[in-house]
Amino acid sequence: MSHYRGLQAEPVVFRGYDGDQGDAYYAKPIGSGTSVRRTSAPAKCPGIVVIHHLPGWDEWITEVVRKFAHHGYAAISPHLYFREGSDSPDDVGARVRAAGGVADAQVLGDVAGAMAYLRAQPNASGKIGVIGFCSGGRHTYLAACTLSGIDAAVDCWGGNVIVDNPKDLNAKRPVAPIDVTEKLNCPLLGIFGNDDANPTADQVNRTEAVLKRFNKTYEFYRYDGAGHAFFNIYRDAYRPEQALDGWKKVFAFLHRYLAASTASIAAE
Repeated sequence: MSHYRGLQAEPVVFRGYDGDQGDAYYAKPIGSGTSVRRTSAPAKCPGIVVIHHLPGWDEWITEVVRKFAHHGYAAISPHLYFREGSDSPDDVGARVRAAGGVADAQVLGDVAGAMAYLRAQPNASGKIGVIGFCSGGRHTYLAACTLSGIDAAVDCWGGNVIVDNPKDLNAKRPVAPIDVTEKLNCPLLGIFGNDDANPTADQVNRTEAVLKRFNKTYEFYRYDGAGHAFFNIYRDAYRPEQALDGWKKVFAFLHRYLAASTASIAAE
C-alpha cells in the first residue's frame, strides 16, 4: 500500500456557523509518496472534513485526521463543541449531551466553514469529502443532502437517520435526515455493525430502501460481530478484523470519487 510518512498536524482556527471562530485539528501530507527518494513538493490534496462522534473532539478523532493525511488527504476536524469552553473533551462532551446535543443548523454551519478552510489552502485539489462517526455519521448524511460542494460522503454508523418517534424531533433536530434523502447530491458510503442498537439492522435496511427509491449512488457494508463504534481502538466495541476491512472500503471509495484524478495521490 502506498502512503505518506511525512505529515504536518496541528490545531488551527476556522470560522464556522454565524461567523463564530473556533478550534479545529488539521493534518496534511508532506513529501510526495513512498519512494525512498523524498521529493520536495507537497501534493495537491483532496480534502476531508472529519465530523466527530458524540463523545466529542477526542484523541481518537485526532488520530483519524492524521490517518487521512497519511493516506494523502488534507483533513480537518472542527471542534463542534468549542462554544462550550475548553475543558477536557470528556467534560465538554458530557455537558453537550446533557443539553440535548448541538443544533443541526450550527453543525452544518461549522462543517461548511471547515470545507471553506480546506478550499482556501494552497494544497487544495478542489475535491472535498465528508466523513462522520456516530452522531457525526448522522451529520454527514444531513450535510450530503443539504450542503453544496461535497464530492463524496461516508456515514459510519450514524444513528437517528431514521426517526421512528416524531417526538424525537425538536428545535435542535427539526428534520429526520432520511426525509431529505431526495436532495442527496453526492455518492454515499455507509459502514454499519449488524449488532448496533442505533442504527439497528432494520433501520439500515430501510435507509437503503429509500436510497434505492431515489436512485442515489451509494454503497452500504454491514459487518457481523460488530456493533457501534467498532473502528475505535479505545472502545471495548473495537473489532480489529471488521475495522481493517471497513477502512479499506473507506479509502477505496474516497480514492474513486476524490483522488482518482489527482496524480499525486497514492493508490492502494
